[in-house]
Parts: sequence; C-alpha cells; structure tokens
Amino acid sequence: MKAIVLNGVKEPLVLKEVPIPKLEKGEALVRIRAAAFNRRDWWIQQGQYAGLKFPIILGSDGAGVVETVEEEADQAWVGRAVVINPSIAWGEHGSFQEKTFHILGLPQDGTFAQYVRVPVANLYEKPSHLSFEEAAALPLGGLTAYRALFTRAHLKAGDKVLVAGAGGGVATLALQLALYAGSEVYVTSSKVPKIEQAVALGARGGALYTDGNWAQQLVEKAGGFDIIIDSALGEGFAHHLDLANPGGRIVFFGGTAGNIPELNGRKLFWKQLSLLGTTMGSPADFHDMLAFVKNHRIKPVIDSIHSVQEAQHALQKMSGSTQFGKIVLKLE
Repeated sequence: MKAIVLNGVKEPLVLKEVPIPKLEKGEALVRIRAAAFNRRDWWIQQGQYAGLKFPIILGSDGAGVVETVEEEADQAWVGRAVVINPSIAWGEHGSFQEKTFHILGLPQDGTFAQYVRVPVANLYEKPSHLSFEEAAALPLGGLTAYRALFTRAHLKAGDKVLVAGAGGGVATLALQLALYAGSEVYVTSSKVPKIEQAVALGARGGALYTDGNWAQQLVEKAGGFDIIIDSALGEGFAHHLDLANPGGRIVFFGGTAGNIPELNGRKLFWKQLSLLGTTMGSPADFHDMLAFVKNHRIKPVIDSIHSVQEAQHALQKMSGSTQFGKIVLKLE
C-alpha cells in the first residue's frame, strides 16, 4: 500500500510503498478515503515527543470504508463508511485516561496511508451529511473540543464563551459546538482575517492576542466569560483570571506557549474559579460529540484539501499557523 512516512526528526514526509497492516484480535482494516493534519503531527516531525521510533506513519484523523475485520463477530462492519476515534485504549473511567491510552499515529501507525488497522471499538458510522473529507476533519478536534466544553466545563445555553486561538482545528470546532449549544462566543487570534472568519461563523467578536491590551479589549466588548477555552498557556494565561466571571471555568488542553505562569491565588478562590485540564476524550465523549454533530448537521471548517503528493507542503502550511480550520489529505 502507499503511505506517507516520516523517517526521522525534521525529515520531510515521503510517499512510499509499505506492507498492508496485519490485524490482531478485535481489529479492523479501514481503507482510508481522507485524513487530516493536527498540530501533533508537526510536533512529532520536530522531535517534540518522547520515545520516537522511525519510520512512522503519522495521522490521527481519518475516515474511510471498512475493508476487513479479524473476527467473525465483527463482520457487519465490512463495507461500512466510518470515522475513526483516534483515542485508543482510553480505559474504563470516563473521568480520566488509563496508562494504556495512546493516540492513533504514534506509537501505532496512523491514517496517512491507504489502509490503517484500528480496534473495532474505535469505529463509528460516518455522519451521512458529511463527505469523507469533512468527516476526516472531525475526530481529534471535535473530541477534544466537546470534552472541554461539555464534559469538563458543563456548557449550557446562554453561557458566554471565550475561545483562544481561533483558526486552529480544535478552536474552530469549539467555536462551532459552542454556537450550536446556544452560547455567545468571542475569540482571540494572531491575525485579523481569522477573527473576521470566526465572526462570519457566528462569533460576536474578538481581539488580537498580540495586542498589549487584548484582555482589556475583551472586557470592553464582552464584560466577562463563563467559560474560557485555552490551548497555549504561557504568560497570557494569567489574564484569564481577570476575564472569567465569578464561578467561571477555565479549560486548557495544550501548552504551546509555555507553562502556567504565576497566578493570583486570591482571584482564583474569591471568584470561585475552576482551572480544568483536559486531553482528548472517552468513548462516551466521542459518541456524544458525533450525536451532537449529526443532530445539528455541523460541518467542520476545511482550510484546504491536498493530494498525498502534497503532504509535506500541507504540513509546512500548518507550521506557519496560517490556516483557518482543518488541513485535509485526500487519499482516493
């Protein structure tokens, strides 16, 4: 089969022939029709993950058709169009992942290939209103955003929400999910066009986090927020304590700008704020996210679609953070 392979740290992605994966008990072989990039793929290429072993087939997001299954009891899946939950071996506890947990695409080969092997338990029927490209843009970002908003922050209609970093895959899906849940949403971004695109989707407004007074701008526009979704941390994180309404929930799932800075503990306890960490999500989260997407007929925002020959170019585009929405690979 053809696969997009990473042979080493900071090496380019290359298209090559590799063996079709052999299935183990409880697994299915999915012929991938479309896959999507995540920031995670770029960080792996840069060597920012521990225990890297090469060559690696990257890719956590994918949608396709089930080619075969290992066990007779799972035969009903063969020929069905599916989307893959990339959260592998989460475990039995909905509130946290167990040590067995890992994300598709490292250490297990991922979706940037004609075929991928995954547990049958991670197969879900592709929403009928989505193309394969749209479905491939959904799993990791949709799961992360849904858990952050609903499972961790207990989002409800009427909540005022701030989504930091508009344009990224998770942030853009968080914006969409919050809007369809009946929330008033504002965003931050590094570029004016991204704020304009967020407003076109339904956001009330936003601010450039590169401006020195971005937090004050948001106070003037929105007053305060019941929920703040953050994926960067860094020095700007301290402003969230000022931006949060009393009883507010600040949820974070990444640290691309550094660690949590020194925080004013008095603001934290006096305003009854909650700081909530999250990552990926449980099978129940994925099921509920898909149900929400189907019910509201939500379509993930796609920035661009690329051929497998353009994979390295597509990943470089992600490194520059110029995209708004997901960068997708079409494998057929």
